[in-house]
Amino acid sequence: MSRPNPLPPHLLERAFRVTEARDLGVPASRLRRSDLRRPTHGVRAGRDGGASLVDALALVLRRDQRFSHLTAADIWGLPSPRDHEHARGPVHVATVGTAALMRRRGVVAHRVRDSDTVVHRGLAVSSPARTWAECAMLLGFRDLVAMGDHLVGRASLASVDDLAHALRPRGHGVVLARAALAAIRVGSESPMETGMRLDIVEAGFPEPSLNVDVHDDDGQFLGRVDMCWPGVRIALEYDGDHHRSRDAFRHDQRRANGFAVNGWLVIHATAADAARPAVVFERLRQAFAERARV
Repeated sequence: MSRPNPLPPHLLERAFRVTEARDLGVPASRLRRSDLRRPTHGVRAGRDGGASLVDALALVLRRDQRFSHLTAADIWGLPSPRDHEHARGPVHVATVGTAALMRRRGVVAHRVRDSDTVVHRGLAVSSPARTWAECAMLLGFRDLVAMGDHLVGRASLASVDDLAHALRPRGHGVVLARAALAAIRVGSESPMETGMRLDIVEAGFPEPSLNVDVHDDDGQFLGRVDMCWPGVRIALEYDGDHHRSRDAFRHDQRRANGFAVNGWLVIHATAADAARPAVVFERLRQAFAERARV
């Protein structure tokens, strides 16, 4: 088989519409060659390129359509269960109003009434708060809380009030969303921290303060802790992989000494503890019991 004629260079770098290529003089026969993928009807992309289905569908979205639900969460960089899957799953596309839904392979179509459409990274997408509300029908309680924590905290993309206003009075998932909304907190810096906080509260402990700057009695900064109970000087630190280096270990030791001499009890947790938190609970019980004896 003969080698395909080269395409215009800028078409090789992205997904492109068939009509665009034809306008550039590319013959239809060239667009049928095996070195091109057909991610969706009317669109081509190089087999060796990195164009995704979202990239392809963005070329055929109407003005009344946007990426929504878990696809919008991906675009905004929000934590979701799909972060841990090799296959990203179907693409969610919402149509605003009564026009025809998008019916294409690999697409889950939705109809919405709101106009909470914004442009992010060049893509029409649900607003951050609307994305969270849309995901309420697809996620469990903890995943929804983790996404909300990220939105109102680290990402600063929405406020708790924004999330509340995005909820519809009725609809699938609204009861779960309201429960999750009540559990969302500003200050959690990772889904792992969110999960640990929820575990701690469900185990019957007082709710901790999050990511607090701790000072000694003279106002000297001791460090920032992931979770703490300032009234009883108990702190919980989540130790990730960055704590394993020698320099990090030395820094942590100096920091721990500063907390200890100022009367703080610091409990350390790892990813393994997050999966099986009973050990952390026992350490917390011992710490609170010790404080009760003082």
